[in-house]
Amino acid sequence: MFKLIVRALMAAMLVAGASASGTETIERPELARHFKAAGVTGTFVLFDIAADRISVHDKARADQRFAPQSTFKIFNAMIGLDTGAVKDELEVLPYGGKPQMIKEWERDMNLRDGIRVSNVPVYQELARRIGAQRMQHYIDLVGYGNRNIGNVIDRFWLDGPLEISAVEQAQLMARLAQRRLPFTERSMRTVRDMIRQDGTQQGYTMFAKTGWGFQSPNAQIGWLVGWIEKEGKPYAFALNIDVLSNADAAKRQPLVRDCLETLLFKAS
Repeated sequence: MFKLIVRALMAAMLVAGASASGTETIERPELARHFKAAGVTGTFVLFDIAADRISVHDKARADQRFAPQSTFKIFNAMIGLDTGAVKDELEVLPYGGKPQMIKEWERDMNLRDGIRVSNVPVYQELARRIGAQRMQHYIDLVGYGNRNIGNVIDRFWLDGPLEISAVEQAQLMARLAQRRLPFTERSMRTVRDMIRQDGTQQGYTMFAKTGWGFQSPNAQIGWLVGWIEKEGKPYAFALNIDVLSNADAAKRQPLVRDCLETLLFKAS
């Protein structure tokens, strides 16, 4: 109990510090060409942690909250590990035996494999094991978006009411990159490793998670959030776009890389 109280106080100080830090925000119009070339509407946020500066395409949208979709698996996993809802990232969870929209989800998986293929039913089982009370505790502790998990423990990040903005996503990813979230070192280290992407681009390592789902009955949104590490420095990012077709969803990774290249490697 004492440890939980200490973590809560630390989290409150971190959230207060982030809101009072006076982080500089710069609109970067040169990023618009990447969205135009991809033929999508959306926003991109890059948080230069060392400089305490946010670069953004479409600030109004960057501040708009949407359901996090499967990007929430990052926090679902850390909460599950911290609470003991799973022994470790290799404990196999049941998917439930029902037909799934993606055939690859139709098998029991551990958290590591489940996050790799974004297995929804496996992470829904994890949320049910965590339970509403513990889930809400950690959502409040972290200060996650609007902090509203509603009454359906295994759907709130998919259908709402939980919502978060791209700016808030980038800020949380920055805290995870620095291991400054109110989770154990073991949980943060494990999940960081789970979302590490294979290979490098431009000499950096990427840690990232996708999300994709309905924002409303007629609108879908796609996410890609995380951070890169280059020469020992982390840069957190968040992208969300309107998804009008499967082809749009495939544009998330290239679009993030284009924006990173413009802001970090070709900036004047």
